[in-house]
Amino acid sequence: MSAIRSVLIPSVLALGVVFAPVARAADPAPASAPAKATTAPSTAKATTAPSSSAHKSSSAKSSSKMHIDLNTASREQLMTLPGITDATADKIIQARPFKSKEELKSKGIVTKAEYDKLASHITAKAEPAKK
Repeated sequence: MSAIRSVLIPSVLALGVVFAPVARAADPAPASAPAKATTAPSTAKATTAPSSSAHKSSSAKSSSKMHIDLNTASREQLMTLPGITDATADKIIQARPFKSKEELKSKGIVTKAEYDKLASHITAKAEPAKK
């Protein structure tokens, strides 16, 4: 919870939101009060959850739109692709330049099943990186 606060509060303050002081009860609340207290934090969590899930979905959308270029990507970038191992990343780098992403299959670097998983994440447009 403190980790969430350490990120959430500075973010909210940066947006210009002002917090009002909250009074805390000194005496323990009656048995019926904890139900209300339990409801309030869950409501607060529900309020913050959509914004964080919306943030996650927007970042997921941006990463799905982002294509890694086979001709210019580093070994580490290639390894972020689904199913790409160290050895496969090395094979891709050695087989450069690619005229199209389909050459991954035709050059025997990946299988058709592996290519089907990769196709939406890759492109082969840019000039290869100079060694």
